[in-house]
Amino acid sequence: MSTSTADHGSWRRSLAPRAAGVVYAFIALVAILTITSAAQGRPSYLSSVNLSNILDQSALIAILAIFMTVVLISGNFDLSVASTAALAGTVALKTIDSYGPVVALLAALVTGALVGLINAVLVQKLGVNAFIVTLGTLTAVRGVVQAILDGQSITATDTTLLDIATARWTLPIAAAIVIGVLLVAGAVLLIRRGSSIMSTAGLWFAGLALILLAVFRPLMLTQTAPVWIMLVLAVLAALVLRFTVVGRNLYAVGGNPEAARLSGIDVDRYKMVAFVLNGTVAAMVGVLYAGRFNSVDPTVLTGGELTVIAAAVLGGTSLFGGSGYVAKSVVGTLILFTLSNGFNVLNIGSNYQNVVQGTVLVAAASLYTATSKRERSRFRLALRRNKGSGGEPPAASTTENKELVRH
Repeated sequence: MSTSTADHGSWRRSLAPRAAGVVYAFIALVAILTITSAAQGRPSYLSSVNLSNILDQSALIAILAIFMTVVLISGNFDLSVASTAALAGTVALKTIDSYGPVVALLAALVTGALVGLINAVLVQKLGVNAFIVTLGTLTAVRGVVQAILDGQSITATDTTLLDIATARWTLPIAAAIVIGVLLVAGAVLLIRRGSSIMSTAGLWFAGLALILLAVFRPLMLTQTAPVWIMLVLAVLAALVLRFTVVGRNLYAVGGNPEAARLSGIDVDRYKMVAFVLNGTVAAMVGVLYAGRFNSVDPTVLTGGELTVIAAAVLGGTSLFGGSGYVAKSVVGTLILFTLSNGFNVLNIGSNYQNVVQGTVLVAAASLYTATSKRERSRFRLALRRNKGSGGEPPAASTTENKELVRH
């Protein structure tokens, strides 16, 4: 098979609904809301102010979705992230006035890591189902939050966390262009070394987005601290998952734990680290959330875990492990918050928001399932035909098989 034919096949697979459907859905949603807003004589939906609002509203949930994707890739499940974030935020605000912001932050992060470790031990060492364990910790941790707060909201006198969570950082235009060019160049280099186009999609998207924003929307380079934190974590997580031994091992652990174990991979360690990392990041999100309002109450982030899981699933992450892309989970989060923002901008009743969001989620899951089954059927048919002809599987099919193993 020629290089040009292989490249064409790689592009075709990367642009297929199974691979890029969530991106198409996001573009279509933004286009519909933009046209509808213009038709109703409302301010431009794509204004820098509105886009910045969407990013700010979705940043914390997107951070949780990034590391929920890591847990799901490992083959586990974590329903306790929102409760963990609430507990960490409560601990931070309870201790900051007495011990200062550094101690408060460390106490919150240790709290999150401890919850993650409890989940990890119960699931991996005792063998309890992850859904049951994290559902239990969700309830127990939420109960701890309610006991600490005694049904009351609390507010801190020290405003350090408020200053951090609401700070606006500006990326210089020249720096944005340089970083964007470096990201695109890195993607090109990785493709030349054999990486698939889909695996470098996050680098392409981030690099081109920075360049375009620097040229056409420089105001978008000023965002709140949580947005920049989310972007940095997304890029780092994507690079680790796709281009390091740790990332490849994590996919192997989630896709086929027994085969990974026979290959010498410490399956328990990878799965447990994913839980602990998820709990620690949830704690950081809780601190940022508490800092944004400089207060917490017993209901803070209630139900947030469902939004996080919905964002990851909307991005095509498998609930059965071994498959998922961080960049697509971030896009899934943006879809959910763009829907919510669109309802508010168009002044549509909130009664319909959950209906539409639920319908979008079911439709996305159905599309992923249908296309995945169809791709598997095509691959099996190609194998049977090739076996009948007595030849070896073609290179394109072998590549497709590797991609399907992750799904």
